[in-house]
Amino acid sequence: MARWGMVIDLDRCTGCAACMAACHQENNIATAGPEEARDASRVFQWMRMLKEVSGEGADVRVRFMPQPCFNCDNPPCVRVCPVHATYLSPDGIVGQVYGRCIGCRYCMVACPYGAKVFNWLDPEWPGDLKRRANPDVSLRPRGVVEKCTFCHHRIIRAREAARLSGRELEDGDVTTACAESCPAKAIVFGDLAEAGSRVSRLARGPRAFRLHDDLGTEPKVIYLAEKK
Repeated sequence: MARWGMVIDLDRCTGCAACMAACHQENNIATAGPEEARDASRVFQWMRMLKEVSGEGADVRVRFMPQPCFNCDNPPCVRVCPVHATYLSPDGIVGQVYGRCIGCRYCMVACPYGAKVFNWLDPEWPGDLKRRANPDVSLRPRGVVEKCTFCHHRIIRAREAARLSGRELEDGDVTTACAESCPAKAIVFGDLAEAGSRVSRLARGPRAFRLHDDLGTEPKVIYLAEKK
């Protein structure tokens, strides 16, 4: 069984937010109007871009850190959900059952990464945007918690294509929308359980680290520190 994970190279990331835009389009995240956008508590993304500013004047420096859901192996969000609307699949994806979610937001409180978001408003797709929605991803109603799923629909599609071809999935068969769109190739996705995969080799490298690894959540998003 695969164990899907992601490596993000902070030395390559330029903060262009192409990953955010690709995630927004791929996963049918509703477009917010001007009024909703002015209320920061109502705007959400499945992929966030954190930034750190240091220095002053001509010496100022900005560092960027893309942050999807970490799809932890020991996810606290799964343990606290009273209706089992969030779960850990055998291949390591933390999934959401939107029809079961009651909007209590316990999972949001439990997540130390702030990766889960609540859909406060009835989603709208002005004009022709709804007709362009990805048919592989459900349209969520108001009042449910949403999150990054490592583009699980792409994993299913690639697995079926490999099965029809009479072969096993190979390294590179599956990639997420954020990894595919990154112009700097800062995001690598793949099977962490396959020792020879690119993502597995990078995850074992000297620059690799996990955010808040001391909490015991066992995140499957690994960062590569900036080169010195």
